[in-house]
Amino acid sequence: MCLRFVELKEYLKINDSICEVDSKAENGMTFSRLLNYKYSDTLKKMDPDHLVALVTEVIPNYSCLVFCPTKKNCENVAEMICTFLSKEYMKHKEKEKQEVIKNLKNISSGNLCPVLKRTIPLGVAYHHSGLTSDERKLLEEAYSTGVLCLLTCTSTLAAGVNLPARRVILRAPYVAKEFLKRNQYKQMIGRAGRAGIDSVGESILILQEKDKQQVLDLISRPLENCYSHLVQESTKGIQTLFLSLVGLKIATNLHDIYHFMSGTFFGVQQKILLKEKSLWEITVESLRYLIEKGLLQKDTILTEKGHMQKDALYEFKEEFQYSFHITKLGRASFKGTIDLAYCDILYRDLKKGLEGLVLESLLHLIYLTTPYDMAFQRDPDWMIYFRQFSQLSPAEQNAAALVGVSENYIGKKASGQAIKKKVDKNIVNRLYLSFILYTLLKETNIWNVSEKFNMPRGYVQNLLTAAATFSSCVLHFCEELEEFWVYRALLVELTKKLTYCVKAELIPLMEVTGVLEGRAKQLYNGGYKSLAHLANADPEVLIRTIDHLSRRQAKQIVSSAKMLLHEKAEALQEEVEELLRLPSDFPGIVASPSVKA
Repeated sequence: MCLRFVELKEYLKINDSICEVDSKAENGMTFSRLLNYKYSDTLKKMDPDHLVALVTEVIPNYSCLVFCPTKKNCENVAEMICTFLSKEYMKHKEKEKQEVIKNLKNISSGNLCPVLKRTIPLGVAYHHSGLTSDERKLLEEAYSTGVLCLLTCTSTLAAGVNLPARRVILRAPYVAKEFLKRNQYKQMIGRAGRAGIDSVGESILILQEKDKQQVLDLISRPLENCYSHLVQESTKGIQTLFLSLVGLKIATNLHDIYHFMSGTFFGVQQKILLKEKSLWEITVESLRYLIEKGLLQKDTILTEKGHMQKDALYEFKEEFQYSFHITKLGRASFKGTIDLAYCDILYRDLKKGLEGLVLESLLHLIYLTTPYDMAFQRDPDWMIYFRQFSQLSPAEQNAAALVGVSENYIGKKASGQAIKKKVDKNIVNRLYLSFILYTLLKETNIWNVSEKFNMPRGYVQNLLTAAATFSSCVLHFCEELEEFWVYRALLVELTKKLTYCVKAELIPLMEVTGVLEGRAKQLYNGGYKSLAHLANADPEVLIRTIDHLSRRQAKQIVSSAKMLLHEKAEALQEEVEELLRLPSDFPGIVASPSVKA
């Protein structure tokens, strides 16, 4: 049970009335006060929900979070509030806010979101997944230290970041188009009240008359039993666990696997919370799935009566022992930590790639390492897709044709024509994401690529991170399958390119701890063009050569470079010794008596 050390008061705002949530009251709430704020006609039109009135009661001396249904709404609300804030707000921590703007530019190669440029001077910013991780981190730090007093944000902030506030305002009882769930509501209002700073926290949910009864029902009902959902969502994890149990030979038959699962926390949860399906049924179904996917193979077994039984898994239960072993595909999937839903698709794609892998550019290889799950998340902009497709070289168009997408198809989609030929939507979407990654590796600037493809820069960054991770997974997958030997060297280099996403000459510098793209450019331009240069650098000279580099940072960079260089030298030395070592089976070498024995 979670204990709150700061009192939380929950309010509902309907028109001009603010009511306190009261479970003892007949209708679930009691009138608290009328909102007293002089609104001009313009402000009434721009701010019908009186957000300006609600936030100005607490900022800038106290912090405030405004949860909005969508990312775009976050930005619009932040700008709207700033339009009506007094210029006096600009004086509050003015220098610190300018420093935040400067730091945002530094991490974004001189770029700055025009919305943030207008709102930060007033102590306001938006926060959602459309920002890059570095931007989010900077804004979170500025909010935590009181430089920013108001964040407009989506529900993801409630679940993922600990940023408490004196007042939390819910712009509407919706997340996107879905009505708010009880646990989502509790997560959001749980941000209100800062332990050790505030004696009380308050939440205000703005609602329309039409949503009043539904909101009251939501607040009064007990928390949803989300454990049942979690148990069901855990199926993928169970299947991966079974694969590892068999692969590591910890449990290789149905009885042992079931016994193992009975002693896990999942087994305990399932007995209490999930009545629809027994642990035995979940175990059998998961094993069946792994066999159907070709990840496990069921060994032929002998029944108690001595008859051969090949399909006992589906027909019998604890009367028999069933033995399993992991297949080559199963071991590759396990070693590569590949999502089991896609492992057979990945195998087919890699196999097909061997028939005509296009190596004149990186596009074909990038397509093979573009995460499958992200293809479902966003549909392409067909005009942009067609424009990018038409700029491909003949070799790149050949790569697209090999995966099953033609320029003619994209052209028809862009012009809105009917298409009779059926094309796999997932392949089309995945190729579009490959175009984004391919462009990103060529331009190495998230802002430019974000603008070119009309996508949030945070999404582009997440795609790049996911692709780098998946590329590494595919590499380990291929290392377990001899037929895919050709991919190994190619994927080592591609993974490195996706991980750093910079010009090739900067990659050796970015392998050093604490050196990001901006710093790597400074070092390269300052003459430090290799790991050896950094390892032999004088920290005092570095400080004078590189702008905004502290003595502590300079020492850390040199120390990290020396350690990395030493590790690489040791690895090479071991390789040399191995090459020069006389083979144990060399002709003429007499084995020692102990060896003979």
